[in-house]
Amino acid sequence: MIYFDNAATTMIKPLAVGRAVLRAMQTMASPGRGAHEPAMQAAKTVYNCRVEAAELFKVPEPEQIVFTMNATHGLNIAINNLAKEGTKVLVSGYEHNSVTRPLATAGADIHVASSPVFDGEEILYAFERELDWAELAVCTHVSNVFGFILPIYDIARLCHDKGVPLIVDASQSAGVLEVDYTRLGAEYIAMPGHKGLFGPQGTGILICAKAGEPLLCGGSGTDSIPQHMPKYLPDRLEAGTHNVCGIAGLLEGIRYVRSRGIGEIFKHENCLLKRMTEKLAELDGLELFTEECKEQSGVLSVRGKKISCEDFAAALAEEGICVRTGLHCAPYAHKSAGTLDTGTVRFSFSPFNTFEEVDGCCQFIKDLL
Repeated sequence: MIYFDNAATTMIKPLAVGRAVLRAMQTMASPGRGAHEPAMQAAKTVYNCRVEAAELFKVPEPEQIVFTMNATHGLNIAINNLAKEGTKVLVSGYEHNSVTRPLATAGADIHVASSPVFDGEEILYAFERELDWAELAVCTHVSNVFGFILPIYDIARLCHDKGVPLIVDASQSAGVLEVDYTRLGAEYIAMPGHKGLFGPQGTGILICAKAGEPLLCGGSGTDSIPQHMPKYLPDRLEAGTHNVCGIAGLLEGIRYVRSRGIGEIFKHENCLLKRMTEKLAELDGLELFTEECKEQSGVLSVRGKKISCEDFAAALAEEGICVRTGLHCAPYAHKSAGTLDTGTVRFSFSPFNTFEEVDGCCQFIKDLL
């Protein structure tokens, strides 16, 4: 098997992640629910994960790290706090449905800062032009479809200068690119645990500037008499039993990222991207969505000129090559790139992929075409 679907989930993880999940399942109970050893071990693990995440993302206090089920869960919390009926919200043309659907459900007035794919200057200009109108901005750091790295720090600066609160979707950048909470100054930054942080599915992180309103209410392990959620982070936004096993695995995933280094991870994935791009560019039957400059992460979308994306991906799957096809839950991105009618076939890399895998995949595609 060649696994090139890491933008969906990094299925191949450091060995320590699986071991930590199993160890937590066998030895840990619920944090804040007792003074016995299993509960204390769980509390220690959860707290250590907050600390490691806070250090990785330059967050002043570990309590600002809120654990969620996934990035979608975190984005719903953030949007529920900042967008209401009629709120004027400016988004990029590369947002995932986990942003646009909660905004639509809230009844927000959504405007798109449009730009061609890989045109960082144009999208920055679009944000600058539209921010005087906006009451809230939501922007992805990296397009999950095309790997387009948006100029998020410049967009954050514009939002700060205009006094517009910002929500950042770091689903495709956390663990691969620098995500500096202090520099961004965002109200919320949401990310999954199961992608670039190598945690298990069912984990995520929401970095919060303030407590805000909870999306879920219930037991918190603290302040049990009041019938409203505690007013302080992280308890206010973490109702119910924690995913201790998942958080234990996420802790080891974050430790792997910090040990290997974000710069090294990005460099490796970018080298794989360039290798595949060079080999596939030699083929007449493919259209590649790529950029030679450094505005692209380890994600490559293509489409065949004489074969549908569905048939293309099915042939790859039969060969044991795992990719994602279709619209990738991101119709805004496909509209921006002009691929809404066809979708694309997406290859996405991780530190565990090799050049030999890229070469083998490209040879199969050559034979297929």
